[in-house]
Amino acid sequence: MADATVDARGLQCPMPVIKVSQAVKGMESGQTVEVIATDRGALSDIPAWAKDMGHALKEQFEENDEFHFIVQKG
Repeated sequence: MADATVDARGLQCPMPVIKVSQAVKGMESGQTVEVIATDRGALSDIPAWAKDMGHALKEQFEENDEFHFIVQKG
């Protein structure tokens, strides 16, 4: 279970990345956030953003046409 959830369903690029970036700013190192997105662009955008920012992508899966990402703050 993640420490926070970002619901980015229905949002188009770059909004899912902007939303998770805002959420992570208020978190402590080691905490996790789950991002739920419907934009296919998130499949490449979220992992690339996490890597660039020094965060860890702990999990990524698709369920019911939604993309889920678990990101751990670095």
